[in-house]
Amino acid sequence: MWVEAMRQLRRRRTLVIGAVLAALPFVILAAFQLGGTPGRPDRTTFIDLATASGANFAVTMLFVGTGFMLVIPVALFCGDTVASEASWSSLRYLLAAPVPRARLLARKFAVGLVFSAVAIVMLPAIGLVVGTAAYGWGDLKLPAGASLPAGEALPRIAVAVAFVFLSELVIAALAFWLSTATDAPLGAVGGAVFVSIITGVLDAVTALGDLREWLPAHWQYAWADALQPQLEWGGMLQGVSLSLSYAVVLLALAFRGFARKDVVS
Repeated sequence: MWVEAMRQLRRRRTLVIGAVLAALPFVILAAFQLGGTPGRPDRTTFIDLATASGANFAVTMLFVGTGFMLVIPVALFCGDTVASEASWSSLRYLLAAPVPRARLLARKFAVGLVFSAVAIVMLPAIGLVVGTAAYGWGDLKLPAGASLPAGEALPRIAVAVAFVFLSELVIAALAFWLSTATDAPLGAVGGAVFVSIITGVLDAVTALGDLREWLPAHWQYAWADALQPQLEWGGMLQGVSLSLSYAVVLLALAFRGFARKDVVS
């Protein structure tokens, strides 16, 4: 697994994703500096409170990344791993080694998850550093008007980040399944991102009623419950349960299909 991790780390797309995520907090900071303090007269959101403290800026980064920005690295790291080997015609040489296919897949998926986790943690972590340097260390102000002490806010933010990672497991598993079924890395990555966008659009269709609760996108912002004066677990538990359920099914399809696949490329 260490060899796979080093190979993925040296790839250009890994460096590009890392650079983009590292630069995003500075871009948002520059936008606030040029445009002034955000604010809306009708309602208050986490973005409106971004300049209140470093903790608020970190939460803003998480808010900005949820739904699309963090979906891309997850889909890329998990969807490119097997399909890229097939596109390079090196997959058959990997399978020629005396290593079970299931073990090979498990290692590749594990490495993909590690890189995905690093990407998800990186965005709010850098946001916390940048926000603290720009706006100081202070309490986390909440849209409802209350606030959390800085010492209590950090564990809450960690819970929110952990939820985001677990909720993205369904995208990771989908991208990985597509990666085992195609020789085109862009197809696997793009397919996972496309499904994420479609589920987000469907979740906005209120006519679907309770059916929306079966969409992973319906729970993607449930991490905000961790940043309430009284921590609420209900929405996050439902979101994680749904994500894990879909992920188990998709991974089973990936392992089953790849075990029977005739790799000739």
